[in-house]
Amino acid sequence: MSTPFGDPTAETTESVTPELYDVDLSDMAVDELSQDIAGDAAPEAAPEAATPAYLLVRGSYRSVGTRVLELRVDVDGPRTLRKVSGDFFTSGGSTTSYAGSFVVHAPAVTWTATRVVITGQGRFTGTTSFPVVRVTIARRRVGQQQAPATVQFLRTSGQVGATYTCAFRSPYFRTVQWEQDSVAGKVPFVSYDTGSLPGPPGSPARKLTVPRAYAEAGIDVLVSSAANILGDSAAGWNNAELHAAMQTNFSLWRNIPQWRVWLLVASRYEGNAGVRGIMFDAADTFQRQGCAVFYDIIKGTDPESVRAQLRTYVHELGHAFNLLHSWQKGLATPPAPLGPNNGFGDLSWMNYPQNFNPGNGAPTGTEAYWRAFPFQFTANEITHLRHGFYRDVIMGANAFGRGAADIDPDLFDQPVVDDSGLRLELRGKKHFGFGEPVVVELKLDTTDLRGRDTHEFLHPDYDLVNIAIRQPSGRTLLYRPLMRRCVEADATAHLTVDGAPLYASAYVGYGQDGHYFEQPGTYLLRAAYVASDGSRIVSPVLRTTVRSPYNETDEQVGELMLGEEQGTLLALRGSDAPSLQAGNDALQEVVQHYDKHPLAVYARMVEGLNAERDFKYLTPDKSALKVRPAAPEQAVGLLSPVVEASLHGNGVDNITLNMVMRRLARAHAKEGNPEQANGVLDHLVSYAESKFRPHVVDTVRRQADETRRSISGEPGA
Repeated sequence: MSTPFGDPTAETTESVTPELYDVDLSDMAVDELSQDIAGDAAPEAAPEAATPAYLLVRGSYRSVGTRVLELRVDVDGPRTLRKVSGDFFTSGGSTTSYAGSFVVHAPAVTWTATRVVITGQGRFTGTTSFPVVRVTIARRRVGQQQAPATVQFLRTSGQVGATYTCAFRSPYFRTVQWEQDSVAGKVPFVSYDTGSLPGPPGSPARKLTVPRAYAEAGIDVLVSSAANILGDSAAGWNNAELHAAMQTNFSLWRNIPQWRVWLLVASRYEGNAGVRGIMFDAADTFQRQGCAVFYDIIKGTDPESVRAQLRTYVHELGHAFNLLHSWQKGLATPPAPLGPNNGFGDLSWMNYPQNFNPGNGAPTGTEAYWRAFPFQFTANEITHLRHGFYRDVIMGANAFGRGAADIDPDLFDQPVVDDSGLRLELRGKKHFGFGEPVVVELKLDTTDLRGRDTHEFLHPDYDLVNIAIRQPSGRTLLYRPLMRRCVEADATAHLTVDGAPLYASAYVGYGQDGHYFEQPGTYLLRAAYVASDGSRIVSPVLRTTVRSPYNETDEQVGELMLGEEQGTLLALRGSDAPSLQAGNDALQEVVQHYDKHPLAVYARMVEGLNAERDFKYLTPDKSALKVRPAAPEQAVGLLSPVVEASLHGNGVDNITLNMVMRRLARAHAKEGNPEQANGVLDHLVSYAESKFRPHVVDTVRRQADETRRSISGEPGA
């Protein structure tokens, strides 16, 4: 079936399914066609548009009628990419539906004194018999109105199909509404003068706001007048609360694809002082509509702090546009080319300053980044922002990193040469029950007798570790966490052969693609860690099996654990979000009716962790942020059996047990029982002493002491 937008005989009311647009056309050589179909085409000349007498031929155009084309012309003006792209829509009655997109990456462009003709082979989201695109625009002088664009779709033989007349709309390629809310007492970023601190030679000094940073990329960010001040709490914001806040419909929010995005200026991220921002809306069908920055870590009025604030805001909104971190772009679909040194050398808003490393002995790190960064996106990122297919860019459409789940099974093959001096190990149980949450442990150490320095962000939520999962069917998926945390702290660890390795525990059973381990069978897992110097350290393969249910009870409990909402609750470690109520009901059914089943320990843990903490939520009229206080007695009743079972090897893994015991101690303190709190922490340390090496015991003891200090101020303690 051909797209109706190239074929003039096609029915314009034909229903178009999203699956149709998953097939890309093969590339064809344009040079052979240009002489026949470009009319008065001639060897391309330098555009006279550089002369001030002419208006720029650049920006967005739109047709009218039942078949609508939104066109983007990018052949003139600042940072010209020499591309043309467009999105098709069908309009009928009071509805408009998206129908497909195209892009011409390398058109022939012919300039005359009166017009510009742009001709090239299009890449479409679906099949078409009219793959050649020709755009003709009359040139106008300054003071005149911009001319419309005539767009024709042609067969390779030159036969003309559909033709559109698109009126000029804007010098920008896309327009987005941005609502920014903040919590009480946190002042949002305003602007930064790029001349305040040394920068790259030739980069002009100018005052940059967040909208202007995107304007320089050709994107018009309109600031919404709806700006709310929300309440805050000293505990900070966790994943579940951010998720719940987004689900509670802020002013511009609708659960549909739309050019609207929300940013919350929050106080801090609960439990990790290094998180500067997060694009948290990656858990449902309509993703990338919300992000947050954390004021307490990025605050400051000195030039360095203000500069870093600008980068954090632009960076998090970049994720909402579906831009990945610089070193991750090869995992997108289609894969984007990586910049210097596997992306770590990118001078981009989407790189981490502390990770900047162009390789070949060039200066690295934060200072080198800022001395070279021109406050711009890279050319590939601008291509995505201006010309990416509609559903890949617009908020609320394709998931973050669209297509990154379907990867080459050999993506994590061992490097041919590995002189990194680092060693990565992925550990996990050999067997999991049907419906049991799959948790893996990552360990990073060194084989270099001189020791090695590297970053300590080992958890996959930080995007510096990826985990590939080959399912029993043979399909290989990339684990994609619901929440991605952006850190800019220069957290460097010095690893020695005899010293403490780095450890992390990660629940990988559920992510953006749903449940990864819902079918019985054998699974192969492999992790890849990207080190500070750009080296990619690959773990040996971990083989694990999900057992078939032994009996009807196993099957019933497994089904209760495998719902989508239950997976989200496990990833968030509990939530009060109304949208997850069915998931909470299922976990409560496991606790109440299957309390002796081995999987009940996980349901208790999620419910207990959520009860131990306060939970922030919006009132039904969205006028205020309320705090549901912790329920320590309930938390103690739920977490105590989790600890008891785990200490005897029938519960959660040791890293998770460490966290649960410290949260149980906090619950006892909130109850007003400091003796029980200290007893739990003492038991934690003694358990570690009986199980682990001295350097691990030292870490556990330090964490227990930190918890003692923090709970000394708990009510009742």
